[in-house]
Order: sequence, then C-alpha cells, then structure tokens
Amino acid sequence: ILASMSGDELLTKAFREKQDVHSLTASQIFGVPLKEVDEDKRRKAKAINFGLIYGKSAFALAEELGISRGEASEIIKKYFAQYPTIRSFLDSLFVKAKDTGYAETLFGRRRPIEGIHSQNKMILGMAERMAINTPIQGTAADIVKLAMVKLCKALGDRKLKSRMILQVHDELVLEVPEGEVDEATKLVRENMESAGGDKIKVPLAVDIGTAKNWLAL
Repeated sequence: ILASMSGDELLTKAFREKQDVHSLTASQIFGVPLKEVDEDKRRKAKAINFGLIYGKSAFALAEELGISRGEASEIIKKYFAQYPTIRSFLDSLFVKAKDTGYAETLFGRRRPIEGIHSQNKMILGMAERMAINTPIQGTAADIVKLAMVKLCKALGDRKLKSRMILQVHDELVLEVPEGEVDEATKLVRENMESAGGDKIKVPLAVDIGTAKNWLAL
C-alpha cells in the first residue's frame, strides 16, 4: 500500500519482482549484498519498514532495536535516502491533515485528527503519527473488508460449505471441508488479490496455508 500510494520506484519494483522487501531494506541500510542478509538484519529492517511509516521517532526505534538514539537517527536517514519518494509522501499526509483536519484512506474513509493544530508537542506528535498512519493502515483495513465481502459472495455463488470464521488484521481464517480445499483456495486467492481494485498499483500477494486447526498453521 505504501509503495502504491507513494509511487516510490524502488519499493514498487521490489513488489512487482516479488522480492523480499525487508531483506532489500536490510541490504541497503546495512550495506551488505542481498544474499548475505541474515535473520537479525532482516528483523531489524522489518521493524524499520513498519516503524517509520507509522511515524516512529529515533528514540522509539532505538528502544525497539536496542541501539543508541544516534544509531537510530542514522538508520532513519539511510532509510529515506534509499526510498526518497517516501519522505515527501509522508510529509504530504501531515500537511493535508493540517489543512483539512482529517486523514483519508484511498477509498475515501475519513478520520478526524484531533490535536493537529495543538501547541503541545506531545499532542501534536501523536496527531502527526495518526495523520501518517491512518491513510496507510486504514486503506489496508478497507482492502481486507472488501476482500471479505467479495469472498463471502463467491463462496455463496458456488454454494460451497466453506465459510469465513475469523478475520485477524490482514488474515482471514476459513473452515473448509476437505473436498473443497482446492476450490476454496482458488477463491481466496482471487478475491483477496483483487480486493484493491485499480486503486492499488502493485500486486497484492496472498499466502495460503491449510491444516486441521489454526494452531497447526
């Protein structure tokens, strides 16, 4: 969603080529070849990828990664140097929220941002994080709900006994008779991957697993 909304070329290219984005970020930030990125560097890069788009400060990032604030500040600089379009895009979300008083998802859902004009630095900082977070995470929530509507209709149209029983963030849990696994898998993939419609400019990848119960997945 960030790649699509920001238009960042490197991030968009990574998704279109089905690269591991966290490993790519680790390679760029830590200055190692992609094939030499280990689990620890990938873990840190994942925290960076998600943390910075949700407005985390150098202090918060340092706390999460167990590094100094100076190191965290340097990582943030390297991140935005790697993805140059993202910095201006995130800044534009804050500016738009200041102008309008709300943040908006790609599908037009709006959230009023309280404190966006506050003189209190703590309140303003929280408002800035919400202004940045809402369009991205809110769009993700919209897409999951649209996928659920599409999938529910598809299962009904096929008169399958398979049914959705739970949604957790960007995951859907289904109860599926063994004889319907293949057809249900196809429907899940088709309807989740297409849920963004023409608003999402990069492929939405869907991972699917089956087991006797959720714990076994």
